[in-house]
Amino acid sequence: MEKLSVKIMATNREARHEYFIEEEFEAGIELQGTEVKSIRAGTLNLKDSWCGIKDGELLVNQMHISPYDHGNRFNPDPRRPRRLLMHKREIMRLFGKVKQDGYSIIPLSVYLKGSLVKVKIGLCKGKKLYDKRQAAAEKDAKRQIDRAMKERY
Repeated sequence: MEKLSVKIMATNREARHEYFIEEEFEAGIELQGTEVKSIRAGTLNLKDSWCGIKDGELLVNQMHISPYDHGNRFNPDPRRPRRLLMHKREIMRLFGKVKQDGYSIIPLSVYLKGSLVKVKIGLCKGKKLYDKRQAAAEKDAKRQIDRAMKERY
């Protein structure tokens, strides 16, 4: 069996800073017209995007896919809600977590898997300010340790 190549097109770095990521899921995405060409060109942004469940469907909101340069006048709205493709059982499990436990569903990255566009979403819990400070302190300490080790050897 041939292994599919994976090429990451965009990541949501802010999500890792703002949230604790409990679980990660892979989902397909329903796109229109020239959106795939635009994603292949790398013109998408996940910065303020989030996922919601409406009528049993998982939607990604506020994900910006710029209109394709060589497209026509029928290019779709750059910030329209897009449906994510997952099994109904997984969507209902996520829905239960979000409703009860105070979790959020955040898109973490968009990548090409073979010829398909996939979205990695995370079941996330928000960090408090002191959690962010602690994470920054740990990152700084690790950087100093690495620097000291590099100087030593």
